[in-house]
Order: sequence, then C-alpha cells, then structure tokens
Amino acid sequence: MVCLLIALPLACPAQENAPTAEAVLKLAYTQAGKDNKNVLLMFHASWCGWCKKMDKALQDETCAKFFEQNFVIVHLTVQEGETKKHLENEGAEALMEAWGGKGKGLPYWVILNSKGEMLANALMPNGDNTGCPAQKEEVAHFVNVLKKVTKVSKKEAESITKRFEKNAQ
Repeated sequence: MVCLLIALPLACPAQENAPTAEAVLKLAYTQAGKDNKNVLLMFHASWCGWCKKMDKALQDETCAKFFEQNFVIVHLTVQEGETKKHLENEGAEALMEAWGGKGKGLPYWVILNSKGEMLANALMPNGDNTGCPAQKEEVAHFVNVLKKVTKVSKKEAESITKRFEKNAQ
C-alpha cells in the first residue's frame, strides 16, 4: 500500500504550461525568414468548432500545398475554460487584442511577415471577423487578403474559394 501511494504522484505528472506566445512566434519568424514565407497565425481554443473547421480547410488536399508553400502556420491558444488554462499561451490574448481581435471571437487570424509586422488580419472592411471563412463575402475577403500577401494563382484562388465555401455546409 505504501508503494502505491508513493508511485501515484509519478503516474499523474503535473500539467505543463504551453510555451509563451513570444516563444512560439520567435520560432515561426525564424522559420519564415529561412523559408521566405509569411506567418499565418491563428488564435484558437480547444473548444472552438470553427477553429477545427479552419484547420481542416487549411489542411485539405485541394489547397494544403498552397498554404504550405506560402506560410508557416502557427496557433496560439486563448480563452480556455478554467480546467484548461494550462493550454493557453501566455501573452497570446494581449497580442490578439493588439492585432484587432479583442471581442471578435474565434478563430481570429493574422498574417505577419518574418519580422513580426502585421500584413493583414481577419477583419473585413465592416469590422466583422471572418473567423473561419464560410460565407461568400468572408471567403472573398480571405482570398483577397491572400492575393495581397502571396502570388496566388487563379486556379489556387478558385480551389481555396471552393474549399472554404464548404465550411458553410
């Protein structure tokens, strides 16, 4: 019985905190600089269904190659419940706010260059968050942003549009 009580704490290690937002971004900027890419940063949470849809769309075989060739894709976790606060990246909420995402919901994305300068964010001209683009106007905004920060071909833009519009289903 004594052995079991001693071993129990070893079997249940303490939850480790996620790396800081600064650490995550430092690695992303370094990689983006080496690969001549931009950073697509998504603020998300474990409970967010739309965040999962965004990841699924970015990884879809119809457009994944485009995103892999043009972006270092990273996630910062925010807005977790009390039992999952250890998943949050310290400093992420402040960055989301600084880049226009305060009160805008999740997912919230920004595109940064390898120096950490914001090139675009998820806000449409009317101030709404595109989140995971699904509606025609959200998808059109997303594709327009991609056209501004990459050399997206007409075929790639069409594939991205078609795939992201599936998110509305």
